[in-house]
Amino acid sequence: MSHFLRRRGFSIFLAASLMLAHAHTPAQGVRIAVVDPDRILKEANTATAARLKLQQEFSPRERAVADQGTALKTMTDAFERETPTLSESQRIARQKQLADMDREFQRARRSLQEDIDLRTNEELQRLMERANLVVKQVAETEKYDMVLQQAVYFNPKHDLTSKVIRILNAEGSK
Repeated sequence: MSHFLRRRGFSIFLAASLMLAHAHTPAQGVRIAVVDPDRILKEANTATAARLKLQQEFSPRERAVADQGTALKTMTDAFERETPTLSESQRIARQKQLADMDREFQRARRSLQEDIDLRTNEELQRLMERANLVVKQVAETEKYDMVLQQAVYFNPKHDLTSKVIRILNAEGSK
């Protein structure tokens, strides 16, 4: 009995799907377009400006962490050279100091990367929200029924990416 119900449910689903597919055939003028969000993030002036803003924001911390890493390497190299001449207690004390410095360096590097990732995501989200509004405006103006962000194949004449980038760039120059 349950097998019959499952087959009947599948048949109803298949029939409904075919009716929907038939109701939205291209002959009735369904318009579909595509945008490439990766291209928007690479080519839009606002994306470039966001990258520069983040670079300026984090470059002092990046330099400080790099300096910290350089100091750690210098001290490690010196320790390796001086190890044969150090007493046991001096060697243990320097090893502890280097381990503490390494832990602090790793923490600072992790914290910096987390902050960069967070701010990058914030900026990308802001840009993509604006891009999605532009996509919606273009779709409404040009009477598209659907705009996809990914497709296995599409005809380039249905790609709105360049138009969206032009609009974003024009807004950014205002």
